[in-house]
Amino acid sequence: MGMLDWKEKNSAVLPQGGVIGPDERLPWPLTTVMGVQHVIAMFGATVLAPLLMGFDPNIAILMSGVGTLIFFVITGGKVPSYLGSSFAFIGVVIAASAYAGKGPNPNIGVALGGIIACGVAYTLIGAIVQALGTGWIERLMPPVVTGAVVAVIGLNLASIPIKNMAASNFDSWMQVVTFVSVALVAVMTRGMVQRLLILVGLIVATVIYAVLTNGLGLGKPLDLSGISNAAWIGLPSFAAPVFSANAMLLIAPVAIILVAENLGHIKAVTAMTGKNLDAYMGRAFIGDGVATIVSGSAGGTGVTTYAENIGVMAATKIYSTAVFVVAGLIAVVLGFSPKFGALIQAIPLPVMGGVSIVVFGLIAVAGAKIWVDNKVNFSDNKNLLVAAITLVLGTGDFTLKFGQFALGGIGTATFGAILLYALLNRNN
Repeated sequence: MGMLDWKEKNSAVLPQGGVIGPDERLPWPLTTVMGVQHVIAMFGATVLAPLLMGFDPNIAILMSGVGTLIFFVITGGKVPSYLGSSFAFIGVVIAASAYAGKGPNPNIGVALGGIIACGVAYTLIGAIVQALGTGWIERLMPPVVTGAVVAVIGLNLASIPIKNMAASNFDSWMQVVTFVSVALVAVMTRGMVQRLLILVGLIVATVIYAVLTNGLGLGKPLDLSGISNAAWIGLPSFAAPVFSANAMLLIAPVAIILVAENLGHIKAVTAMTGKNLDAYMGRAFIGDGVATIVSGSAGGTGVTTYAENIGVMAATKIYSTAVFVVAGLIAVVLGFSPKFGALIQAIPLPVMGGVSIVVFGLIAVAGAKIWVDNKVNFSDNKNLLVAAITLVLGTGDFTLKFGQFALGGIGTATFGAILLYALLNRNN
């Protein structure tokens, strides 16, 4: 079977909740609608990550599309996955570029050099996996370790929306309104609306924000002038990488986290589709690594396989890789629309903060879900201590310095979990 010949399944014939496999597709009009949905699902997080690092969100969207298409080609169209901005880079990029948290990042170049170095490391890991198989990763990173590392990615970021994205008491209350809106959409609605919970919750909260500020004068008014002034079509602001040894050493170890994420995602998709995708693990790592190199070369964020899109697949039972080709193409088109970028920039910061609280929380819970799904036994002291120590190292942002190189919370937690497990597992 070639890369682009999916078996078409007619939706009318499908049983309720019928599964569409990676090598199948719905008719093109429905496939296109599903592609739009995947773009919207990855949207919040893919745009949020560059905003938190001072990167251009239009480039991030463009590169998520390009990256998704690169991933599709390198995996031979066998692994359904969307590549979006990785949150694992946020902490190290802020540290490497000394970013102040508002507006464009003046030191974006050194961050990009580090992101490219990370992509190269990740691609090399992929080549090793392709040659040696995945057994060694499984031994180094059993579910207790993977779960802790995934949970820490969310917990380490928790302070960003809470400390940096609420300037006043009104803003804090607006964050509450936002996450309650998202939660209500997730629980009270059905069908397509429920599957668009982040987007719908964000729109509802933004409308409430406009009523309270523009209408009642309670906070900083919603400013839409940027949208009307922006062009419909235009080039995003590309940026060139600068290679600094410090930044590269700081950012390259993120490759370990990307491996853990991608491994977890492939395991999740395998469990959902019943098709074992382990054979494509090496190619998935290489695809993700190459996409990160390409993205960093243009001014984009590092990319990773997206949990949001895996959530969409779980909800819709549609695993067709055709959907991701459509989603990738749509993202590329959106990347060339400054108006679209201005629309994102106009979203009030506390509303973004409220959405971030949900997204980061979902990542933390995804880690716990890995433990539950794999029935990790916490009455075994080895598992208990690996998880306990890892969670606090990551959440408290425990940092170790090796000369000039500082390993922050996510890094110390990731390496700490792997090394601690290896140490405690010696007598087994």
